[in-house]
Amino acid sequence: MKANEKNETWTVGELAARFDLPTNVLRHWETIGLLRPARDASGYRRYGHDDLVRVAVIVRNKSAGMSLDQIRALIDGEEKGRHEVLEAHLRDLDERSRAIERSREMTEHALRCQAHDIVACPRFAGFVADLTAGRTPSVRPDEWHF
Repeated sequence: MKANEKNETWTVGELAARFDLPTNVLRHWETIGLLRPARDASGYRRYGHDDLVRVAVIVRNKSAGMSLDQIRALIDGEEKGRHEVLEAHLRDLDERSRAIERSREMTEHALRCQAHDIVACPRFAGFVADLTAGRTPSVRPDEWHF
């Protein structure tokens, strides 16, 4: 990175456009303390390189399923309970990874399976045996994304 790029600043609109976000998202993140842009002589927000990196961290972690409170713990080294929040997120990521792998196995099997009705396939039924046996699903219906 060139020195002048490190000293570059952006308006709220410019920074929002760079990440394809509405400007109100950056303003909200400022309101809740995730961003602290400088102000110019006219009082307008000016985002610097550190803000650019913070927004990138927020965007990347939001897309990975972190809440804004979890992200605050990630980027604020002084946050109380920081390690507990991050450890809980790692456990959640591990569980989601296992759920994605199970879904992938089911989908791959369904592609190869000769059964016209996948529900009638004994191997496919094994993929959901925990649920049919009455055990709690690893992902609750309120967490489903349609």
